Amino acid sequence: MSPVAASTLTGLADLAESGGGHHQSLSPYLTGFGALGGLLLLLWLVTRFNRD
Repeated sequence: MSPVAASTLTGLADLAESGGGHHQSLSPYLTGFGALGGLLLLLWLVTRFNRD
């Protein structure tokens, strides 16, 4: 492995560990229900335009 790739991987690993992967402003419930609502809206639109 080249030194540049090794240092890049080390930097990305440090960044991933320091953040913890959690963002305080995003609620998992809000994100999930928002995605569900968006998909249901798309499903409703598709069924409205798919009248034969």
